Amino acid sequence: MTAFKFEYIWLDGYSPEPNLRSKTKILHFEEYNGELDKLPDWSFDGSSTLQAEGHKSDCVIKPVRVYTDPTRINAYLVMTEVMNMDGTPHSTNTRSTIKEDNDEFWFGFEQEYTMMDGARPLGFPKQGFPAPQGMYYCSVGNKNVAGRSIVEEHLDICLEACLSITGINAEVLLGQWEYQCFGKGAKKSADDLWISRFLLYRLTEEYGLGVELHPKPVEGDWNGSGMHVNFSSKQMREVGGEEMFKNICEAFRKYHKEHIEVYGSNNDMRLTGLHETQNIETFSYGYSDRGASIRIPVCVSKTGKGYLEDRRPASNADPYKVVGRMLDTLRTVS
Repeated sequence: MTAFKFEYIWLDGYSPEPNLRSKTKILHFEEYNGELDKLPDWSFDGSSTLQAEGHKSDCVIKPVRVYTDPTRINAYLVMTEVMNMDGTPHSTNTRSTIKEDNDEFWFGFEQEYTMMDGARPLGFPKQGFPAPQGMYYCSVGNKNVAGRSIVEEHLDICLEACLSITGINAEVLLGQWEYQCFGKGAKKSADDLWISRFLLYRLTEEYGLGVELHPKPVEGDWNGSGMHVNFSSKQMREVGGEEMFKNICEAFRKYHKEHIEVYGSNNDMRLTGLHETQNIETFSYGYSDRGASIRIPVCVSKTGKGYLEDRRPASNADPYKVVGRMLDTLRTVS
């Protein structure tokens, strides 16, 4: 029998956005190849995560997806849902609120984040500020880039865990980076993004750095951090048409307030109408318009088919809430 390490990962009860929590369970098998049904439910002290009272503190974590853990020997990452003792979803279980999920819906997250050296973005001088933004986006060289080796290591780890990371790039703010994470199906897409965040947080522990997902990590004339979401349905990809895409955008306009409510806290600090954003109080869409709420990519203008980019979600948003709200809106489109 071989001892395998399983890192059970869940979301806590903090708000407005949850935090990642995890602990390791050792199980013994003759062999293990990622089978979900071999993993038992487990429990944790919910009174320490704002998910239970001390006199009745047990919460159940139910495995929902398994990933290889490239950083440990004989190890796996286990994404879980928090459940009540009676088997019903816990009130903090945002994954369980996603309805009628299927892999015909595709989601591509553009996850921006800022690496922090104490209270300063990595690469910022100890006093004052670096040169104004302009030379940092997709740049190269020590003068304009900070943290590349960590970003590359995170990319390799994610790919080894079989996450569909489709790209990385340095962003507009010094010390700010982005990676793109693609998935088919709302739950799987969001699971993958949470796991990619977990791997990033754990990796930066080794370097004594922090990861900041606040949508405005540096106040002033600096870009904020978003989590743009590219999305499509089978009809958008295979049928398309100007009227279909217009109807989808108009549906998103109708539910703009409901989307903003789940698109991340402090998003008003980022969605100002400046720095490639639309104002949080306004909804707009347009072809190749990075100042719009919804950008219609050039491929749609050429072929009438493809996807849309929702540029409103903040970098700290809960992807379960984001894709769940998107699905709810898409279902209203006839």
